[in-house]
Amino acid sequence: MATIKDVAELSGFSITTVSRVLNNDSSLSVSDETKEKIYEAADKLNYRKKAVRPQVKNIAFLYWVTDKEELEDVYFKTIRLEVEKYAKKYNVDLQIFKIGQGINALPKDIEGFIAVGAFSSKELDYLKSITPFGVFIDSSPAPDIYDSVRPDLNYITENAIDYLIEKGHTNIGFIGGTYHNPDTGLEEMDIREIKFRGYLKEKNLLNEDYIFVHRGFQVENGYNLMKTAIKKLGDKLPTAFFIAADPIAVGSLQALNEHGIPIPNRVSVISINNISIAKYVSPPLTTYHIEIKEICKTAIELLLEQKLNKRKIVKTVYIGSELVERKST
Repeated sequence: MATIKDVAELSGFSITTVSRVLNNDSSLSVSDETKEKIYEAADKLNYRKKAVRPQVKNIAFLYWVTDKEELEDVYFKTIRLEVEKYAKKYNVDLQIFKIGQGINALPKDIEGFIAVGAFSSKELDYLKSITPFGVFIDSSPAPDIYDSVRPDLNYITENAIDYLIEKGHTNIGFIGGTYHNPDTGLEEMDIREIKFRGYLKEKNLLNEDYIFVHRGFQVENGYNLMKTAIKKLGDKLPTAFFIAADPIAVGSLQALNEHGIPIPNRVSVISINNISIAKYVSPPLTTYHIEIKEICKTAIELLLEQKLNKRKIVKTVYIGSELVERKST
């Protein structure tokens, strides 16, 4: 690939002059003839100037996830690290604000935000009052105002159920967490459970006794919920479980193994996220791979579209997933 040095040698001008001409330095005083010779040399060598991204300042990263939640669910930590990485790559000056600081810690002169976590109506109203530019990751709390990018959990849930049915399962259970509503302080049905119930009901396969949920997406929650299911159902335990997230699934596998229940010969398990430990548990976990890197990259690009390209139309982007089949199904 041609360099500025190559262009300088072909055109007969210094590297400094060539560099300033090709980078459109307005303070440089040279003749049009000089510029033309440099441009001709660059064209002959097929020189392509490296794109320099303009710096975007005063962008807030609202990380509305507690330290405990991050510790218990690597999904959120990965999002934080990837957002920081792509912000640096795209020359975005990112300021991190955590849930413990509260929304009022956010300066009123910010020019946009990236957000992950659950936000109350009051918090959303505050954001609306200070900036029209924002992207939510993993949720869409204000789809008429702000962009969002998230995995398509509705599709994943349907696809997982179809997959289990194709394998001959008609008794399918669900183990998952709940959605904590920041406005009411109450626990509500998570999107995966809502879709699970609706889709199995359509197929006349829904059994309320097979659904076990509790707040939290950590390993301990999955362990306790599966133990409850085993104790309650005994020999009537379903032949398959769709589990809301890998950490819960890891705990569920532990409970099944402790009770000597063969996986997948007696109970099949399928989950979501494909965290690194999923391939090392016993048995290795069948799960849907969520491309967190692409989610975070897309979030940064959506924000830049709003800021730099003046896009007005709001976008909601769903990132696809890939089923990774292992030995738990």
